[in-house]
Amino acid sequence: MADVKLVGVSKAYGETRILHGVDLEIHDGEFVVFVGPSGCGKSTLLRVIAGLEDITGGTLTIGNKVVNDVPPAERGIAMVFQSYALYPHMNLFDNMAFGLKLAGMPKDEIDRSVHQAAKILNIDHLLQRKPKDLSGGQRQRVAIGRAIVRKPEVFLFDEPLSNLDTALRVRMRYEFAKLHEDLKTTMIYVTHDQVEAMTLADRIVVLSAGKIEQVGSPLELYEHPDNLFVAGFIGSPAMNFIPAEVVVANAAQATVKLASGEILHCEVNAASAKPGDQVTLGIRPEHFRVDAAENRIRAEITFVEQLGSATFAYGALPGTDTTLTCELDGQLRLRGGQALTLGVTPAACHLFDAQGHAYRRHAGQTEQQAA
Repeated sequence: MADVKLVGVSKAYGETRILHGVDLEIHDGEFVVFVGPSGCGKSTLLRVIAGLEDITGGTLTIGNKVVNDVPPAERGIAMVFQSYALYPHMNLFDNMAFGLKLAGMPKDEIDRSVHQAAKILNIDHLLQRKPKDLSGGQRQRVAIGRAIVRKPEVFLFDEPLSNLDTALRVRMRYEFAKLHEDLKTTMIYVTHDQVEAMTLADRIVVLSAGKIEQVGSPLELYEHPDNLFVAGFIGSPAMNFIPAEVVVANAAQATVKLASGEILHCEVNAASAKPGDQVTLGIRPEHFRVDAAENRIRAEITFVEQLGSATFAYGALPGTDTTLTCELDGQLRLRGGQALTLGVTPAACHLFDAQGHAYRRHAGQTEQQAA
């Protein structure tokens, strides 16, 4: 196993810069997930670590070795791509053993390594089958097994579940978590799906336009996003953003006024704010409560989704262009055109300044407490 350290790593194609001085340290045995929208540079960053892309600037270290100019095969990494890339004419055993045979490994060691990896992935009973006889999930396990047999110091996964249907993706998330628990090897995983990131990662790296916006545990990013971008990207459905104006501000809390006239209190450290400042109030859909006693917002329901376990209501704030998304109790019966009063506790409110930076919520504050 090994840690991975990037210091000022950049990547450019001619005049076009893709990565902008990335600084990141991934600890030995850690499961780190890169997330961000399409074009943010997450796959390029993974390919840089793999050695499939040259570094324009900065230093990349794997273990205690600088690998800027080291070929991919000598970096101690194994990569699993979105495409399974299995040889259709070979059975599973030969697919997994192919790289070891090319490396000249003795036959008995190959046999032992392949069977051990197949047992970990629960495909040891399929080794004589060919890829065409397998499901998508089983093919993905073979691709992972081909990486495992190499005994790499670092595993790299580039959106490995994107070709699978929803139910299988859920199952495979469990498989990846179990694999990391069994192997205890450093793993770096790229996905655009923040649900995968939240369920799998020890730490999440949120990227935007080739820069790291924030690094932290899933709950850290959910409860204490540094800025509007992270707040809007982490969480499903996304956080609601409502324009507001500061009325009162101090280190204990801020009081803000919405364009629709409502006054709300936010338990944040707003010592740097002053009355009249334009800010953005952030409220997660799951933190709204119907007819709450405080921090009330009036909305007119425009659309309702009844999903059984939850009711999703979409409402317009009077006098504004803002649409609220609310996740409410599944037993609640709503209809379009209905007026609804929603409340949220001050502890559940997020607040961002005019530049999009978060006013820090108080230490130890969690969404569970806020609810």
